[in-house]
Amino acid sequence: EALDLQRALHARSAEEHLLLLEHPHVYTLGTRADLRHVLVPPASVGAELVHTDRGGDVTYHGPGQLVGYPIVDLDESPAGMRDVVAYVRRLEAVLIDVLASFGLDAGREEGLTGVWVGGEKIAAIGVRVARGRTMHGFALNVDPDLTMFDHIVPCGIVGRGVTSLAAQLGAAPPMRAVVDRVVSGFARRFPDRTLERQDVAWDRAPATEAADAGGFRRPPWMKVR
Repeated sequence: EALDLQRALHARSAEEHLLLLEHPHVYTLGTRADLRHVLVPPASVGAELVHTDRGGDVTYHGPGQLVGYPIVDLDESPAGMRDVVAYVRRLEAVLIDVLASFGLDAGREEGLTGVWVGGEKIAAIGVRVARGRTMHGFALNVDPDLTMFDHIVPCGIVGRGVTSLAAQLGAAPPMRAVVDRVVSGFARRFPDRTLERQDVAWDRAPATEAADAGGFRRPPWMKVR
């Protein structure tokens, strides 16, 4: 559902958007993913397996993880090239700022994408750029079930652990507080955009069988103009 929404906004909306949401349990494969990095049948641990067109290898998304999908136009560089690496570094900076606001000393690891705390990954980043416009984005571990990462080689990186805000702080901050700080951090690191925030829903949809089975929370999201 989120992928369909991204594709529609990317193709048909003239405006820019930042979708913030939680997924049901799912493993996603990037364009360079190695299926050997999926260590168990996903259905055996209650997850789906989805092929996507983002960069990178395999990762996990699920409840307790804040996923952000910016759909924004990249600026032209002086040489006329859109700098995707600079965009990824800006996303990392947003997340580093957010984690610092909760008292965590987070940063980058040489040669690796994402945000790290004490040698463990706390946020993954995988993007796609088409026609100068972005899709996909980041996943920040607030309080997910970290054992779900044991069933894959996260991002294809061997020997590195995965952590979360809850694991680092002893208790997770409220998801709404994390969303608020991501919104503020995005506004600070993308200062040329005017933000109009629209919270769609916070509670799990209660009525339908599909919503209950998947545990899907429909996203709060922010429109960027």
